[in-house]
Amino acid sequence: MNESVVALPSSSWLEAEAFDGNRSLAFSSAALDFHVNPWDIMLCLSGTVIACENAIVVAIIFYSPTLRNPMFVLIGSLATADLLAGMGLILNFAFQYLVSSETISLITVGFLVSSFTASISSLLAITIDRYLSLYNALTYFSEKTLHYVHLMLVGTWGASLGLGLMPVLGWNCLEDESTCSIVRPLKRTNLTLLAAAFFVIFILMLSLYFKICKIVCHHAHQIALQQHFFTTSHYVATKKGVSTLAIILGTFGFSWLPFAIYCLVGEREYPPVYTYATLLPATYNSMINPIIYAYRNPEIQRSLYMLFCGCFHSNGSYRSRSPSEV
Repeated sequence: MNESVVALPSSSWLEAEAFDGNRSLAFSSAALDFHVNPWDIMLCLSGTVIACENAIVVAIIFYSPTLRNPMFVLIGSLATADLLAGMGLILNFAFQYLVSSETISLITVGFLVSSFTASISSLLAITIDRYLSLYNALTYFSEKTLHYVHLMLVGTWGASLGLGLMPVLGWNCLEDESTCSIVRPLKRTNLTLLAAAFFVIFILMLSLYFKICKIVCHHAHQIALQQHFFTTSHYVATKKGVSTLAIILGTFGFSWLPFAIYCLVGEREYPPVYTYATLLPATYNSMINPIIYAYRNPEIQRSLYMLFCGCFHSNGSYRSRSPSEV
């Protein structure tokens, strides 16, 4: 059994290393080995799909002058963060098996931390924007809203960059292996901070979507009172809206909660398969985000038709809709 552990390849940034007879995930600086970890292949494939999906969204929003309202600016931020995360997974795979060094490992993990943090923070910013579009519907398209959006973008990317630079600037466990977390070279305190930040964001999103749900139901009830009866269409629309919110939160929670919980309870001596099994679903969130927030939007669908077909002719004038209408 010990011989089989020693024979394992050490080319993965999430690989098996021996710690007192046990194994934990680690970034490697060992020599090139032609054996490829299947988990690394799945992460690279996930990164490839993520990068392709979100690159299309970023290109459409960047080259479409009509997609400039606050909602699309935040969707663009989310797509950019997910695009960087996908590219990070691809580059990480390449560096693991081609160029292996501690410096590159630190840069890679910092890049991935920044990208995924920006993705999660952008989801919170989109949730805040949707709440404001309902709570302040009459003033949503004012300059004040655009100012809030710019502040949220600065805060999102500033905090993400700061968290990503921490391991690069010295907050790592390369000099003291006993402080390592389930993902080397991140310290356990560093990973705990990231997990705690996720739970704060998740609770804020849960609270905001609950308030959005209350506002939507209240609006539907007011419409029904004005028309003196509650039609089937109102009921179906309200049910559909609530179901959509449940899908958004359910997808986000299902993707990230297992990894966030394991970051708090996992130890570096635990088998690496546990980290792989919880990290891989977390990457799927960046794969699903463009489907939920971008490809289902009529304006983006129209731009896609024009991009790939070149034969789409609008029968009427299009205007950008607010998140509350969507």
